[in-house]
Amino acid sequence: MALYKLRQSHEYDIASLITTMTEGYDRISMHGVRNELLEQQAKALELPLRKVWIPKGATNEVYRERMQAALNKFRDEGISSVAFGDLFLEDIKQYRMKLLAEIVMDAWFPIWKEDTLTLAYTFVDAGFKAFTVCVDSHVLDQSFVGREFNRKFLDDLPPNVDSCGENGEFHTFVYNGPLFTQPVRCRIGQVVLRDSFYFCDLISADSIAMTER
Repeated sequence: MALYKLRQSHEYDIASLITTMTEGYDRISMHGVRNELLEQQAKALELPLRKVWIPKGATNEVYRERMQAALNKFRDEGISSVAFGDLFLEDIKQYRMKLLAEIVMDAWFPIWKEDTLTLAYTFVDAGFKAFTVCVDSHVLDQSFVGREFNRKFLDDLPPNVDSCGENGEFHTFVYNGPLFTQPVRCRIGQVVLRDSFYFCDLISADSIAMTER
């Protein structure tokens, strides 16, 4: 939604997407989404993609060092700002601003303080499609992982869970929508419980087709 808002404004040149990946797993950190799906997503959005590799269980210091090294390269190429999709967690915002200030870059927050339920409905009504790929078992049961993020999903959320999962209650993978030139073809795979989180493995439909041939 942060990218959607930036694109709608027509005031910004988007240079690249940037994503943290877990070393040894070839998956997006925290979300657990496969690298091949991430690359298909970036291709469908027609944007370059840079990956920042961090070790499993990385400390804040290691994360900071890896991110700053990646962002230094952007700065050296003339990129001055980085946009984030944060909504209301002030400590996270301040952390990001400090991280960028140390390397003389600006942090932007295009959807900061927007009402999360309204934003979630806007996402759905705009035609975006997403699967929930990770849920915190402390606040949601297994039935919420691997589901389509739609109005039924939002209606089923307990009242203590943020509509956009801003407190880490759940994470999603967006596979289609207004910004996409084509959908990322994927299907629901195995669900596992790891470190108190339910993860749903998304499998590329293209990989399935190639295997079957």
